[in-house]
Amino acid sequence: MTPSNTLQKLRKHLESNTGKAIGDYNMIEDGDTILVCISGGKDSYTLLAMLMALQQRAPIKFRLIAMNLDQKQPGFPADILPNYFQSLGIEYRIVEADTYSIVKDKIPEGKTTCSLCSRLRRGIIYKTAKELGANKIALGHHRDDMVHTLFLNLLFGGRMKAMPPKLVTDDKAHIVIRPLAYCSESDIAKFARGMEFPIIPCNLCGSQENLQRQKIREMMQDWDKRYPGRTESVFTAMQQIVPSHLADADLFDFRGLTLDTPVEEGDIAFDSPEMPISGTIPISISA
Repeated sequence: MTPSNTLQKLRKHLESNTGKAIGDYNMIEDGDTILVCISGGKDSYTLLAMLMALQQRAPIKFRLIAMNLDQKQPGFPADILPNYFQSLGIEYRIVEADTYSIVKDKIPEGKTTCSLCSRLRRGIIYKTAKELGANKIALGHHRDDMVHTLFLNLLFGGRMKAMPPKLVTDDKAHIVIRPLAYCSESDIAKFARGMEFPIIPCNLCGSQENLQRQKIREMMQDWDKRYPGRTESVFTAMQQIVPSHLADADLFDFRGLTLDTPVEEGDIAFDSPEMPISGTIPISISA
């Protein structure tokens, strides 16, 4: 199948955003061995396509190893990903671990399984990366995932914390990177449909209707529908933090604040920041 002009433009757009994120955060360096985690969903397929394309043009050399964790979910089509990897000619590793049975045994019926499932997956991925000599682990999270995580932590966890584009694992053994950090989910979905990736649905957690993340997703979709550009705006805000206008005394010295403290740009905010202020403002002070 010859890709349409629209698909080619979309591919170039995604490659450009991926390359920019990699450059901005120095995600990939010469000599890296990168374990690319492939679940069989649209995001991870797109991640692999982007990294393989960039690998061909990059001025540096790095190795890619595709990895899939077969969690032994009932009905999981175990042949799809090996066949797909072989068709690409990429080095790959299929890891089999029955995390499905563990999750179903430990989590009561009706409760969300994501927390335990993700912990089990993370441990297996780190172990596999060590065995293969990979110093970087690439995940398929995109810009929308990062924004949704911010609101999850804000509304349900009481923390101003999101999903970073790059981080060091707890054991200090690997660096996790998210090269799709600048890519929107809608663009990824269009690209995946155009490329006709062999999508494998997650029957373990994908159908859970009571996920808090799904509620956040619906909230952001409603915002974007009524006020286009909200997700982009929130992501931009995540890149432009002003500690003096939050309330974390560990990040900003509120106790030591004096008239001589340097003023951060944008320190004074009004309800309508686009409205210029001119002339004299009448002030009335009552006792």
